Amino acid sequence: MNQFLDEGYIKFVCNWINKPSPIPVPDSLLFWRDKMHQLGLIGYYPQHKVGYGNISIRTKQGILISGTQTGNSYPIKATDFTLVTAYDIDKNNVTCKGQIKASSETMTHAAIYEADKSINAVIHIHHLELWRKLLHKVPTTNKNIPYGTPEMAKEIKRLVIHDSSLKTEKTIVMEGHVEGIIAFGKNLEEAGNNLLHWFVQ
Repeated sequence: MNQFLDEGYIKFVCNWINKPSPIPVPDSLLFWRDKMHQLGLIGYYPQHKVGYGNISIRTKQGILISGTQTGNSYPIKATDFTLVTAYDIDKNNVTCKGQIKASSETMTHAAIYEADKSINAVIHIHHLELWRKLLHKVPTTNKNIPYGTPEMAKEIKRLVIHDSSLKTEKTIVMEGHVEGIIAFGKNLEEAGNNLLHWFVQ
């Protein structure tokens, strides 16, 4: 139960520029986010009144990511995304421009992009059964590291850089974030199909 009291809340200092995003949101980003929602992999816990799951792509201008507490939005709208133009993992701060604040998992997405320049899409989902199935079968974060923290970002970055199995698995289980799974790829199609591969097995 305690995990949900902490769920979905931004833990970094957010320099939010509340203006329309300076770049358009690609249809593919809307498509894959809604597909994850349809499968219940991104959504909303009504009993706890918090959303879960997020999705992003790397762009030349920054990281285009779903906003905080958008799990209940369906179909997703372009205004539910924001552009992260700067971040500092060590100082735990994020600058974003859009009509919504960046996802609480922004640091994790940023760490993945920083660790591997070939990765251009990240999807973070929740699914308890799949989480249990993949726990320690694919690269798994330290159970004592909570979500949305600089420590989690650094742990994710460490795995991406040093765990060679991620070159093929492209999936990380967050042991300290029950239900939390991250998939990534060179584009949204690769990241999304990677999750679907695990989900239908």
